[in-house]
Formats: sequence, structure tokens, C-alpha cells
Amino acid sequence: MEITIENLKEALKKVIEPDLKKDIITLDLVSDIKIEDQKISFQVKIYNPAMHAKKRMQEALEFALERAFGKDVDADISLVPLPKDKEPEVRAILSNVKHIIAVASGKGGVGKSTVTANLAAGLAKQGYKVGLVDADIYGPSVPTMFDVVGARPTGVEKDGKTLIQPIESYGVKLLSIGFFSDPDQAVVWRGPMATKALNQMFKDADWGELDFMIVDLPPGTGDVHLTLVQNVPLTGVIVVSTPQEVALADARKGVNMFRMDSLKVPVLGIVENMAWFTPAELPENKYYIFGENGATNLAEQMGVPVLAQLPLIQSVREAGDVGRPAVLQDNTTSSKYFDEFVRKFVQIVEDE
Repeated sequence: MEITIENLKEALKKVIEPDLKKDIITLDLVSDIKIEDQKISFQVKIYNPAMHAKKRMQEALEFALERAFGKDVDADISLVPLPKDKEPEVRAILSNVKHIIAVASGKGGVGKSTVTANLAAGLAKQGYKVGLVDADIYGPSVPTMFDVVGARPTGVEKDGKTLIQPIESYGVKLLSIGFFSDPDQAVVWRGPMATKALNQMFKDADWGELDFMIVDLPPGTGDVHLTLVQNVPLTGVIVVSTPQEVALADARKGVNMFRMDSLKVPVLGIVENMAWFTPAELPENKYYIFGENGATNLAEQMGVPVLAQLPLIQSVREAGDVGRPAVLQDNTTSSKYFDEFVRKFVQIVEDE
């Protein structure tokens, strides 16, 4: 087929934008088309600037061109983020959320949910608009940590559709499977049921405008992680680990999972939780119960930043149990560590 602007646009109509299920020509995302013999150049605006999304779009474009014009076509394709003032008009999922951050861990028991809760509350404390999705389907702990056990979200009518109204606590909008189940009852679901529930918390909820949405993932790797990456435009992921080798081995697997070619989600950094023990009566002392600098060394090996080293402090556990994240207790040792974590997190996200 001869390479003309008309034929090129016809070929690119085969490339579908994954959120809206419409082609990129209909959505007017292609511009600056130049054709010279067998060489083509053009620009495509993309909604999700994360590496995995860009890679998928690049592959789809190259495949469409090869199918239309053969393997000899020479294409120079430029992928650029869609301007933020245009994005809500066309992006279907979470269009008013600036940054979506997943918090993961290779294994359970490393304090992932505690880190997530304090990150979300710390961002709200700084004046950001924040949402938190408790995607830990089988062990939801967000209701306890935000003192909203027993709360039940209501429905709200919007544009002719009934949406879930998130629960709000300490300035953070919350949705958790724990709001829809008996706190004393085990959640026994097969993979498809869990992923369907997760999708509903994203797609069927009235989140409004948010600066940050934090997603507390289940420990390990599985269906929920894949569903999130495939359906939600993630800005990046944080991996939480404790310093001992048994936790680090799983954290390494977690980082490698998000770096797989089929996912390609940016790993924003590692949080080393329970880095040392500090007793209340000796606040300057550090006891390395689980080993010293384990997660810090892992971060260096894997080429990612250390977002925080958080000590094992009794008041952090107590704060979670009574439903008030430790970061909100101003001028305490624990709040200072969490405040610094939030500051560094925001800096890294803004640099992405």
C-alpha cells in the first residue's frame, strides 16, 4: 500500500485507546504527520505516561504500520503526555486523579498497610487531596487504621449512574472490601471475584478530584496485582520490606515483577520498615533486631531510591490499633520519620 496521510490515518485507526475503547484517530491524538518516501514521523498523545503504558502503545503502533505498509517502513514515533487540562475530557478511568501509587510487599507482616495509612494521612496533613483503596482483599486493615470499622459507604447519583461514596477519615477518602463484609468473617473469594471487587472500587466510585490515590496491595504477587496494572494508569509503585533476608528475597521478587516487560511499572523506591528498634525511654538508641540496612542495600543493588528507613516504635503500632495514624501525632519521634518519608515521596513523584 502506498504511504499517504489518508492511508496512514486508516492504518492508525486500528490502534485502540485502552480506556475509552476508541481508536487514536477518532480521539484526535495523532499530530505532526510527515511522510518522505518510506519514512514516516508523527506524534501521539498518551494519557498514561508510565513506562508499561508507553511500551504497549509503541508496540501497537509499530504493528499497525507493519501490517499496513510492510516491514520496510521506517517510522519515527514520538509519544508525549496529554496536557492535564485536556485529560479529563477523554480519560475514562480515574480521570481526575493526578497520581495513582501502589504500595506492595513481597510477603506479609512487614508493615505495608501501616506505611500506606501513614503515607495517605501524611499527604492529607500536607494539604493534598488523597484517596486510599484497600486492595488487600483477603486481609483489609484500613478500616481499623482509620477508625471507621463498621462504616458502610452509601450510593450517590451522578450523571444518571449510582456510584459508591467513599468513607472519609482524617481528610482521606477511603474504600475497602472491609466496608462490605463482616469484620469477624473471613473473605473467601476466588481470583475473578477479587478482581471484580477491586475494579468496582476504582470504576464505580465517586472519587472526585485527587492529587494522590494510594493503593494498598495484598502481599506477594497474584491476580490483584495484574488486574491493577492492566486496568489502572499507575504512576509507580513503592515496595515495603523489613531488613532480614527472608523478607528481602520476597521484596526482590516484588521489584522484579513490576519490572517485567509485560508490566513495566516504575518502582519509585523501597521503604525499609522496622529498620531498628527504639525504646520510648531511650529515644536516641537504635537496636537492629532484624539486621542492619538490609533493604537499603537491596535498593542500591536494584538501582532504586530508599524512600525511608522507619524504626520499630511501639507508638506506631498503638496508633494503628486505635485508628489514628502515627503521622498525625505532631512532634513525636514517629511522626518526624513519617513526615520526612512523605516529603521525599512527593519530591520523587514530581520528578517522574
